[in-house]
Amino acid sequence: MADCLFCRMASGEIPVDKLHDDDQLFAIRDINPRAPVHFMVIPKEHIPTLAELTEEHAALLYRMVAVAREVAAAEGIAERGYRVVVNCGREGGQAIFHLHLHVLGGRVLRAEG
Repeated sequence: MADCLFCRMASGEIPVDKLHDDDQLFAIRDINPRAPVHFMVIPKEHIPTLAELTEEHAALLYRMVAVAREVAAAEGIAERGYRVVVNCGREGGQAIFHLHLHVLGGRVLRAEG
């Protein structure tokens, strides 16, 4: 999508420092971090929200989680623990309507809810 920030990053139109990049997805640091380590794993395919995932996306979703683990290890937070969050829709806190995982760590994260 021409007006999607993450699609423009994926295509290289907007250059970003990528922690990971492959044919399916990329990972970048969040520009508004909520923890000492806060990055996002973003598929290159435009999927607006978690609600639009289908059975055909199962391998992509697995790959997103696998890359989250890999980058968490590279960032030094894998052993101590980290949180993975997917916001869905406006009321769920989603600001950019392109599916992405937030990975947060580097400090004790209090329980939400």
